[in-house]
Amino acid sequence: MSRIANKHASLGITADQYVIVHKYLFEAIVEVLGEAVTPEVAAAWDEVYWLMADTLIGLEADLYSASGVQAGDVWRRMVVGRRVLQSADTVTFILEPADGEPLPAYRPGQYVSVGVRLPDGARQIRQYSLVGAPSQSEWQISVKAVPAQTLPDGSASPAGEVSNHLYRNLFEGDEVSVSLPFGDLVLEDDDAPLLLVSAGIGCTPMIGMLNHLAATGDPRQVSVLHADRSPAQHAHRAELTELVQRMPFAVMHRWYEDLGTRAAGDTTHLGRADLSAVQIEPDTQVYLCGPLPFMLSVRETLMERQVPAEHIHYEVFGPDSWASAG
Repeated sequence: MSRIANKHASLGITADQYVIVHKYLFEAIVEVLGEAVTPEVAAAWDEVYWLMADTLIGLEADLYSASGVQAGDVWRRMVVGRRVLQSADTVTFILEPADGEPLPAYRPGQYVSVGVRLPDGARQIRQYSLVGAPSQSEWQISVKAVPAQTLPDGSASPAGEVSNHLYRNLFEGDEVSVSLPFGDLVLEDDDAPLLLVSAGIGCTPMIGMLNHLAATGDPRQVSVLHADRSPAQHAHRAELTELVQRMPFAVMHRWYEDLGTRAAGDTTHLGRADLSAVQIEPDTQVYLCGPLPFMLSVRETLMERQVPAEHIHYEVFGPDSWASAG
């Protein structure tokens, strides 16, 4: 519920909108199921709906209060100060407040929503992790262009509508609508060893955490594991290396499906991520982000190695079927 509430808050959802959703949801249920929706069934579903809705409304009210804004008042105008290419298909936007006012604080690992008006007139919103160390003068997000493709099972995956629009059309001096930071995949302020595991563009919340750890001189043990298609497609590859080198007790392992002409080494491996030989200290807190099949595979390996489920934290940008798939 916390994950849903944070996503809702980043969209500016307000309590009155639950009434609208209830109306049209239940009209659709009756239209589809017809006479199967008896008064008793309708009453039961109504009770469940409002039980969940009231819980979310309360959580979202707390999030708005903690952010110091009225419910739903989360959007700010930001200006692109710089645009930095991270790989052939990924760009980092350094965003500055259009009004010049200091930006609110955020916790390492959180994200913002970005709202854009597409050429067809539709307003679309997507979430992007904050990749820089917390700052009052700028926010940094990384966006990967996503082409249409055919998945291994033969199904079609459409092109990334918002990400592609931002990648192709957002440049220095342009304004964009950005929400306040939200998200519950956050780095806890304690001394527990850390294991940061990512794949593809799932590296972005980890980059945000590592920037914070390096900037604050955090002395805890950190293991960084990343999987990608190739070094050329690895967004933030150089930055990741630099951040790990800045931390005296950090180690890194990377896996690539294609190393090109490069040879594998002690910490750079050919193939898919394999955690079997990675040292995991007692009480390690694990943070995961990447495609759902990748995260499920990593979680299975971690649990086989007796890492408690409550020590495994994750972020999903899209439908969250973690629990049902596990």
